[in-house]
Amino acid sequence: MSESSGRRRSVTILDVARAAGVSRAAVSKVIRDAAGVSPAMRARVNAAIEELNYRPSVAARSLRGASYTLGLEVPQLGNRFLTQIVDGAVRALEGSRYQLVIAPADGREGYGAIEALADRRVDGIMVVSPRVDAAWLERLARDVPVVMLGRHDRSAHYDTVVGDDVAGTRQVMEYLLGLGHRRIVHLTEEAALTAPGSGSPHGLRLRAFEEAVHAAGGSARARVVRTGQTEASARATMSGLLARRPWPTAVFASHDQLALGALAALVDHDAGRAVSLVGYDNTDLAAHPAISLTSVDQRGPEMGRLAVEMLLERIAGREEPRHHIVAPSLVVRGSSGPPGATESSARDGS
Repeated sequence: MSESSGRRRSVTILDVARAAGVSRAAVSKVIRDAAGVSPAMRARVNAAIEELNYRPSVAARSLRGASYTLGLEVPQLGNRFLTQIVDGAVRALEGSRYQLVIAPADGREGYGAIEALADRRVDGIMVVSPRVDAAWLERLARDVPVVMLGRHDRSAHYDTVVGDDVAGTRQVMEYLLGLGHRRIVHLTEEAALTAPGSGSPHGLRLRAFEEAVHAAGGSARARVVRTGQTEASARATMSGLLARRPWPTAVFASHDQLALGALAALVDHDAGRAVSLVGYDNTDLAAHPAISLTSVDQRGPEMGRLAVEMLLERIAGREEPRHHIVAPSLVVRGSSGPPGATESSARDGS
């Protein structure tokens, strides 16, 4: 089902019955793989289901029986923060009958991966991609339990698990401004992922950054610099910044993947001691002694655990939505410190 078609009214079992020219009861029998259905009728019903892209309701699923699988859609493989979420989800399922199925997003911003999980009749789906339409998710959540991770939605039919992105950013800015930094760059992603009102974590971090700069008054000469989603893009963008003077005294990257790319550029330009660097996510590499990245810990494993627990509650019958916010904390390491004498070296390139 395409994004556009996914925004139409949800297809019902009655729609399938009408398209196949059979009774609603006959469709139900085909869905449940019950006896007493002729091959010709089964073929007509399955053809109608495929044509209309119908997914059985939660009630129909319960008649068929549980699959004991939970799906996790992720925007990309290799993201270390997503690995934390996966680890938390896997640990939460230890000792249970459930298995985790991971589906990387395709070129349709996650729709295809989510649909593939639903088509495979998983008992619940965890969604990470921030661009999936909220109304589309609301309709999907009527058929299968859904938890959105990371995006601050106020949904009626699905649950959310998010970090407090505003509080985390405020901790970063209070820390950097308190150290005396004023030339601060916020390295973040493209405008589509930071749009006001989108509920995206990067959007909230950007707004909180701008509010902190405004509150600091005219002394802060901060700016926003956009880059791609990868370490390579962040490295190239940061290299461009370091090609001009004066350098920023501090860089706040919207997540650790961007911070690692920025760190590589700082090393390339021998600027590691002149520019403080702060990331967000506190991934495993941040604590490596050779990297020692100051970063905001938003407790990825706990987010994965909570998402699994919410799905299992939904499967057990809970209907009211839950929206859980995880409190972050700033972990200070060697990549950051006061500007002090480094400001003069940043200006003259020494």
